[in-house]
Amino acid sequence: CLIYPFCSYSTDFEVHRNWLAITHNLPLSQWYYEATSEWTLDYPPFFAWFEYALSHIAKYFDPQMLVVENLNYASHATVFFQRLSVIFTDTLFIYAVHECCRCVNGKRAAKDILEKPTFILAVLLLWNFGLLIVDHIHFQYNGFLFGLMLLSVARLCQKRYLEGALLFAVLLHFKHIYIYVAPAYGIYLLRSYCFTANNADGSLKWRSFSFLHVTLLGLIVCLVSALSLGPFLVLGQLPQVISRLFPFKRGLCHAYWAPNFWALYNAMDKALTILGLKCNFLDGTKIPKASMTGGLVQEFQHTVLPSVTPLATLICTFIAILPSVFCLWFKPQGPRGFLQCLVLCALSSFMFGWHVHEKAILLAILPLSLLSIQRAKDAGIYLILATTGHFSLFPLLFTASELPIKILLMLLFTVYSFSSLKSLFRREKPLLNWLETIYLIQLVPLEIFCEIIFPLTPWKWHFPFVPLLLTSVYCALGITYAWLKFYVSVLTERISVRQKAE
Repeated sequence: CLIYPFCSYSTDFEVHRNWLAITHNLPLSQWYYEATSEWTLDYPPFFAWFEYALSHIAKYFDPQMLVVENLNYASHATVFFQRLSVIFTDTLFIYAVHECCRCVNGKRAAKDILEKPTFILAVLLLWNFGLLIVDHIHFQYNGFLFGLMLLSVARLCQKRYLEGALLFAVLLHFKHIYIYVAPAYGIYLLRSYCFTANNADGSLKWRSFSFLHVTLLGLIVCLVSALSLGPFLVLGQLPQVISRLFPFKRGLCHAYWAPNFWALYNAMDKALTILGLKCNFLDGTKIPKASMTGGLVQEFQHTVLPSVTPLATLICTFIAILPSVFCLWFKPQGPRGFLQCLVLCALSSFMFGWHVHEKAILLAILPLSLLSIQRAKDAGIYLILATTGHFSLFPLLFTASELPIKILLMLLFTVYSFSSLKSLFRREKPLLNWLETIYLIQLVPLEIFCEIIFPLTPWKWHFPFVPLLLTSVYCALGITYAWLKFYVSVLTERISVRQKAE
């Protein structure tokens, strides 16, 4: 609350104000057709009903915010209500963190409560820098959504499978981005709940397959989907809802490139284009100006490298998650194996998905927090991914008043993450090698150049996208490295377990 007066008004305030107005004033049949604002309703129906419920409280703060035609309406009462609603809904996230901490193995000796794994995990989750700035400064409702996800993870770890499945099914109909991790949930539930016993070597005992359990899971999925999509199916509007949820015409990348494989791909295409023009291999008159660096959400074609289609990203994502899913199926290793697969599915989808937002990196960072307190190697990967992923969110806060806030909060969280995990694994080898340390240290001069030096140069007016490009590409290198290192770590661990079993 103390930092709110220094925060700017982001477009997401208008996005959710518009959704409040749509759901409050218009009949259900018009929710996914209304287009007075450019910020049309593009979340699943459960989130629309969530906005509908909030709108009946919002009217007591300022009824003018619920007028559809009041575009960019931002009274103090409106912003106060929106901020307050985020804080209130975060109570679910706090409860989910408590449940996750109950699932953690706390056998590691600790003289001080501040060094206990459960305390460290609670801080890493509750004070996560990325979630804090995205929800409470930039403004979104990710806290209670991640609360649903972490609560479902906790229930699966507690072997309360039906509760975990129900929570995740509900989550998917609140925000469809969580489909990234659906393969991990599907395989783990099938392997651990539908097969009720294993052979002595850990392989499947096919005779233990339970049709009852499969039926129960199917009923949960069908009932939740019917509650969410049923009304629109009856109205004959399901295709319209699907088109809003999956707007493929928005292009491969967001206005600010998410730091993933496609950021590196775009940068390579741009570099080859410049080289081609310098060497007269390309005709400058036939190349669209700033096709990928105009800061716009739109479709574009690559100049030198092959252009990427939604189908290509789907195939790449499928191939990327396949090994992790196979590992979970053949060597589930209980909740730890599930969490590993969940993180890999989230990271693989982030790396190769279509029109990925930079905020989606939190989908991997938060569950990796649960693994970071269990093993030193996972802790090292967490530090790389969290530091790089959080730094990549800096462009969301672009005003001068927000600069000291985001730097201070980032420093506090990063210093605590490094010091607490280093203390937890002080008897083991260093969490980072010298190359990883140098890479992370270089984020400091990068920030100084992007935020202080570049705005003072004449390049600011001719190449305004340069700071975003540098941030995205440099962070993409770190996230790609963390993804590959974690993948190798998981596969190596599974091979080691199999060799010991033999």
